Amino acid sequence: MSAAQQESPHPSASSVTGSSPTGSSAAELTARHGSALMRTLGTPLLVLERGQGSWVWDIEGNRYLDFLAGIAVNSLGHAHPVIVEAAARQAATLVHVSNYFATPPQIELAERLRRITGAGDEGRAYFGNSGAEAIEAAFKLARRNGGPGKNRILSLKNAFHGRTMGALALTGKPALQEHFGPMVPGVEHIDSTIEALEAAIDETVSALVLEPIKGEAGVLPLPEGYLARARELTAKHDALLIIDEIQTGVGRTGKWFAYQHEGIVPDAVAIAKGIAGGIPIGALVTFGRASELLKRGDHGSTFGGNPFATAVANAVLEEIEQSQLIDNARVRGRQVRAIIEDVDSPAITAVRGKGLMVGVGIADGNAAEVASAALAQGLIINAPNPDNLRIVPPLTIGDDEIAEFETRFRAALASL
Repeated sequence: MSAAQQESPHPSASSVTGSSPTGSSAAELTARHGSALMRTLGTPLLVLERGQGSWVWDIEGNRYLDFLAGIAVNSLGHAHPVIVEAAARQAATLVHVSNYFATPPQIELAERLRRITGAGDEGRAYFGNSGAEAIEAAFKLARRNGGPGKNRILSLKNAFHGRTMGALALTGKPALQEHFGPMVPGVEHIDSTIEALEAAIDETVSALVLEPIKGEAGVLPLPEGYLARARELTAKHDALLIIDEIQTGVGRTGKWFAYQHEGIVPDAVAIAKGIAGGIPIGALVTFGRASELLKRGDHGSTFGGNPFATAVANAVLEEIEQSQLIDNARVRGRQVRAIIEDVDSPAITAVRGKGLMVGVGIADGNAAEVASAALAQGLIINAPNPDNLRIVPPLTIGDDEIAEFETRFRAALASL
C-alpha cells in the first residue's frame, strides 16, 4: 500500500467510529442525519468536514481524492481562493435585493453567458437557483412556442433533467416517475437515434429537449451527427432545440459547452452545476427568436440572479477562462481515459466521454461495488447506475492528482 493510500484508509461508512473536532462521532452524526433529514436519499457515505483543491477530509481526518466534485459542481475544486475572495467581497457588499432591482454582477453574468454560449446580442439570460429551475424555465419556453395542435415535447429515453414536476416529466426514467403521476402532459420519450427522431418529429412538436452527453445514464454521448440532424429537423418544423448543459457545461467537455463540439446553434441552453463552483445558481440562455417567447410575468424566482451567486459565478467563469482550464479539461481527460483503458481488469467493459466527463462501463452490474472499493482506497467516484461509473473531477487537476487517481483506481480494481 502506498503512502498516499495509508493517509486515507476508509473501509466503509458503517465502520466509522472517529470523532469530529466538536466531539461528535461520524456514527453519531450519521444517525442524527437519518433522524432529522427527510429520507429522500440513502445513508451518507461519509461525514465530510473540509476540502482543499481536489481533496476532502472527513471528520476523522482521513483525506479523499475527490474525482466526483459534488457531481461536476466544484469546477475549481474546494476552497479555491477566487471563490473565497469573490464570496467574501460580495457578502460584505450586497447579497440579495429582489427582482425589483438590478445589480452589476447580474448584468455582467448575463452578458458573459451571451458571449460564451454564442447567443450574441440577441441572447437573453434567465437566472434561477438550480438546474431543475433552468429546465422549468425551458419547459415554459417550449409551451410558449406551442399552441393548439403544437404541444408535443420530445425528450430522450434514459435522460435526466431534474426532479421537479416539469423536469421529471422530461426525465426519461420511469422508475423516478413512479408514485408521482400523472406527469405533466405532452412529453414523449424517444430512443437516442437519428432514425427515432426523424420518425417522431413533425409540425406538432414545440421543442426537443436533450443532453449532448447523458450523465446520469453513465456518460453516454449522443450518436455522431445527432445534434446536427436535430438542428435541421427542429428548424424545419419550427420546434425549439433546447440543450441541457447542466452537467456538460462551462468547460467540462473541453469546450465551454458540449454542443460547440458539433458547431450547431441551439435555441436555448440550460446551465447550472459548475457555473459558480458550488454556490447554487441555474440559468437558461436563449438565442434569437426564442429570446422573445417568455413575456413579462411569465416566470420568476425569488433568489434567482442575486448579486451573491452571480458575483461568484463571474469569478469562476473568469478563472476558467484566464487559467485555460478548458484546455486542461481536454488534456487531463485524455490522460484519465488512457489510464483506465490501460487497466487490465475484466470488470471494465468500456471507457467513453469527452474532456473531464468520463464514463466507465462495468461488467455484471457491479458498478456500485467498484465505487465502494475506490472509496476504500480514498478515491471518490460514483456509480449513477449498476453498469457505469462516472468520473467528473475539478477542472483544476494536474499531474499529482492524475498520478494519485491511477494508484487508487488500480488498487480499487485489484481489491475486488
